Amino acid sequence: MHDSDNAQRPNAYIDGIVPPAEGPMTDEKPKQRVESAAPQQNATANLEHGLGGEQPPEQPVQIGVSAGDEYSVLTTTQKKCVVLTASLASVFSPMATSIYYPSLDTIAKDLNVSNAKINITITLFLVIQGIAPSFVADLADKTGRRPMYIVCYIIFTAANIGLALQNSYVPLLILRMIQSSGSSGTVALANGVVGDIITSAERGTYIAFASVGGILAPTIAPVIGGLLGQYAGWHFIFWFLVIFSAAVFIPLILFLPETCRNVVDNGTIPAPLLSRNITDTIRHRRRNKAGLTFNEAKNAELSKNYRWRAPNPLSTLKVILDPESACILVTTGLGLGCFYAVSTGASDVFTKVYGFNQLKISLMFVPVGIGSLISVFTTGKIVDWNYRRHAKKLGIPVVKNRRQDLTNFPIEKARLQIAFPFAFIAGAFVIAYGWIMAQKLTLAAPIIALFLTGYSLTSSFQVLNILMVDIHPSKPSVATAANNFVRCEIGAVFSAIILPLTDAVGIGWAYTILALIFMVFNPVLLVIMRQGPKWRKERKEKEDRASAAKKDKADRLGERRA
Repeated sequence: MHDSDNAQRPNAYIDGIVPPAEGPMTDEKPKQRVESAAPQQNATANLEHGLGGEQPPEQPVQIGVSAGDEYSVLTTTQKKCVVLTASLASVFSPMATSIYYPSLDTIAKDLNVSNAKINITITLFLVIQGIAPSFVADLADKTGRRPMYIVCYIIFTAANIGLALQNSYVPLLILRMIQSSGSSGTVALANGVVGDIITSAERGTYIAFASVGGILAPTIAPVIGGLLGQYAGWHFIFWFLVIFSAAVFIPLILFLPETCRNVVDNGTIPAPLLSRNITDTIRHRRRNKAGLTFNEAKNAELSKNYRWRAPNPLSTLKVILDPESACILVTTGLGLGCFYAVSTGASDVFTKVYGFNQLKISLMFVPVGIGSLISVFTTGKIVDWNYRRHAKKLGIPVVKNRRQDLTNFPIEKARLQIAFPFAFIAGAFVIAYGWIMAQKLTLAAPIIALFLTGYSLTSSFQVLNILMVDIHPSKPSVATAANNFVRCEIGAVFSAIILPLTDAVGIGWAYTILALIFMVFNPVLLVIMRQGPKWRKERKEKEDRASAAKKDKADRLGERRA
């Protein structure tokens, strides 16, 4: 969101719901809907009761509707296509990780190194996967999504060609880190696209669309990697990534519309040349023929601030150091850490316990993926239902495709009532998986455990991801980059220690220890439910003061120049 928008609509605004009209756009102003004050009074009383403490007075919900107030000018169908395309592009971060898993033993033997050394390539991949999006997200929120997709594609392709040609450990290690820096930014970009065009009330459903690629990749990629490793050699894994990424990124760069609100606002402002593509050109040409104009003052303001500058990862650090964000991020990271521990340990565990080859090992990732995929679509609907339930309880209308002033809406409670139970269930299934493998039970047992682990873990961190975008609506890519940083660094630690820990205490106790760390931290979500609105209000006030100081400084500088 642009600074001018922040001046008109506070960052703490939580968005309204629902798709824009499917028909052609017009500049005719719809009639304003005026709501009675009674529901707002009831909302305040209910809110205080629900959070168990005194809350600031409920601010009136802004229901006024006018032309240009649409959160996005894209139609519902267009939104779904845009989000699905961004989701498809985000597959390369998890795919580049998971396509590699079935071949770990083979690569170690071919390069004459230990499995522990090959696991270091996974650990460092995750470390870079956490750091790189901080730079990508900051640039994407300032200069647009499309330019950063181009940068990510070039880096990813170059690294894959190098990986396909190398035959020693050190180049493998270095090129895997470069590969990670190119692929990892696509996840932050996908969530940034969702934040650009989707409001909070329907974000649960659309996050499901945005997550499809990231969920399918860990399901399908190990099978592809196992087949390629078994029959074509592990080098061809990276040639496959070169071909597949070209098939996805080239059409994306040509046709995906620019959505960054700091560049095109709600889609009415023409994008600069570097951010413009074929669909942007066609859409604005049609708008011009239809006589639909854009806000010249807004265009001038966005153009003035549109310039390439050095990325500032400190914006990600600010999100990480925010108390509410930190609690959410660590919880998400510990859950993902368990997920990575299961994935990283699978090759070694299934080889030792069941004597599986690469192909059979790869098939063991399918139950996790199926559980995760089912979770994405069911949990998203539950999240949106709970949002509407709280809005109805508080007497707050949910307005279609509009941003509403719901400063005191308990968004944390609406989200975490779903995430909290799933987090505990997920920890229990991770423990069950560890002891099933330790006892060497029939193969059906770990398959069921992996399915349930995938479902519950994905449900918990999907809701937490949605909440991160909710509480940082003006910088969704940065919020996602902060999320990536914490979860990948914790994931890197869990991936690095799972094999030594298994050797030291056994499979069952290794996964029990990691799951208990996750479960012991989970009650912090209850603290967020109670303290989150207060922290959010304090953060908004701090941001407003910083914005006012920045504006005053700019005004004084302008006066001096005059």
